[in-house]
Amino acid sequence: MQWNLTMIRSALHFFAALAFGFAAAPVVAQVPRNFPADALRGTLVVTAPPDVALNGSAARLAPGARIRGANNTLAMSGSLIGQRMLVNYTFDIQGQLKDVWILTPVEAAKRPWPTTPQQAAQWQFDAATQTWTQP
Repeated sequence: MQWNLTMIRSALHFFAALAFGFAAAPVVAQVPRNFPADALRGTLVVTAPPDVALNGSAARLAPGARIRGANNTLAMSGSLIGQRMLVNYTFDIQGQLKDVWILTPVEAAKRPWPTTPQQAAQWQFDAATQTWTQP
């Protein structure tokens, strides 16, 4: 098949409209994340993966640990070395970090949030509103 001038123009118009459509597409707002009731809050610094500092103390990422960035995509621990981050996190049954969420400013503003298992055991968690209340 040979391309004539009309076919070339049609193809150019099609691709221009396609490109414009993607450029004009609305930006989708980030969906609020729901944290589990056993998620604690703290500061995390990745030192030498899987080793980290959690609230200033040595800790370790579990095999298969997931770190989610503020945009909720998976973040590789090696790309976070040396950064101090406010996070919510959970432990596995062996006491290693299992799930880590790097907080957005909106998530970080939700206070109070427990920083120890003892606080989480004493406070009340509302999963629907993602808020904690102290007795």
